[in-house]
Amino acid sequence: MSEKTILLAEDDASIRLVVSQTLISAGFQVRATASPDALERWVRGGEGDAVVTDVFLNDTEIFTRLPSLKLARPELPFIVMSAQNTILTAATAAEQGAYEYLPKPFDIDALVDTVRRALKAPKSSQDLAPASRQTANDATLPLIGRSDVMQEVYRIMTRVMSTDLPILIEGEAGTGKSLAARAIHDLGRRGEHAFHAVTKASLSGNSPLPTPPVGATVFLDEVGDYSSAEQAAVLDLLDRCPGVRVIASSRKPLLALVDEGAFRNDLYYKLAVVRLAMPALRDRKSDIPELSKALILRAGAHGLPPKTLEPAAIDLLSAYDWPGNVRELESVILRLCALAPATAISAADVERDVRADSVASGEVHEGLEADIDALLRRSVMGTLMNTKDSEDESGRVYQDVIEQVERPLISLALQVTSGNKVRAASLLGVNRNTLRAKINGLGIDTD
Repeated sequence: MSEKTILLAEDDASIRLVVSQTLISAGFQVRATASPDALERWVRGGEGDAVVTDVFLNDTEIFTRLPSLKLARPELPFIVMSAQNTILTAATAAEQGAYEYLPKPFDIDALVDTVRRALKAPKSSQDLAPASRQTANDATLPLIGRSDVMQEVYRIMTRVMSTDLPILIEGEAGTGKSLAARAIHDLGRRGEHAFHAVTKASLSGNSPLPTPPVGATVFLDEVGDYSSAEQAAVLDLLDRCPGVRVIASSRKPLLALVDEGAFRNDLYYKLAVVRLAMPALRDRKSDIPELSKALILRAGAHGLPPKTLEPAAIDLLSAYDWPGNVRELESVILRLCALAPATAISAADVERDVRADSVASGEVHEGLEADIDALLRRSVMGTLMNTKDSEDESGRVYQDVIEQVERPLISLALQVTSGNKVRAASLLGVNRNTLRAKINGLGIDTD
């Protein structure tokens, strides 16, 4: 059995039990507590070879004690767990010197692997980062989302924000690439220096780009759109200012542009030392409810009245694919806050707005009735023509068509409401008992 002892601090008894048993099964000795005072006493007493702790132990935030504990035991690795999976939580864990940050829920095997790596990692007594920033409301965060894909974004950001490595942020338009760049700068060690944004418009003309201040971060926005001359101007800037931090963004895959000969490979390799992929909103739909509520709070900065979202409205927002990503969602939220007549934004308000957007963008060329008419002409006209002279009065064309429309419609409502039949009935405008009968009669899989 390993002689390594893990100090576990977790105020949720069930999680504490599972983590304890897992670590013991992996060959570690474990001392577990729900008390921050007990944890501090053990650490200062020289106990333990690694610490696994939740961010909040009852009413105590571990970040308020971590600096002094690290000062007392600089060689002791701290692994921080948290259900408050925001960019500030991850950044605070990194700047306080935590070895690793694990968002809840986490894979228990990943925790064991992290503990093993922490015990093998070289010990360091380097100076601690500045004290933690005040915890902010989610609405004030630069990036919002607790999905798995956003946790990976936070993890990469926290690993590089206090380095000088060049970063290439790639992702579709509207995914928050510039917000990520700004967060890396503001939350890193260059946060007190200038954030110098370079756009395609600022590259016009033949004069060289102005030299940024010492310690600045240079942000190259949508660098995939730069012409050959503009790429050369950026290379000249980087050669003249080796001490600046460079962060670039592109909605186009730069490596593909390099292969096509449309982007200089020498510039690409200067920019893409670290690559960060910003996920499309359709790939993190679980973030939409929280994101929508935060955007409503931000709408107050535009002088808009306070609003709330009805549950059915959140369901509809979550069902939409958002081709314009967070930028499109923000535009819709602002418009709803301005134009929705009631204090609570309803599903009908959302449906009208999204449908109007689809018509304006050319996504919808005809009404739903016209689309159904065209579909019926292809699917049912032949059956009607073949039976129009028949004396058989037992035709099922009407019933078959209704069932084929009802089944996908009800399935879609259940998908939007995550299987909640009461909310699905409300969305469809039918009695809940009627909906249950339809689900059973049509053989709809509610899973």
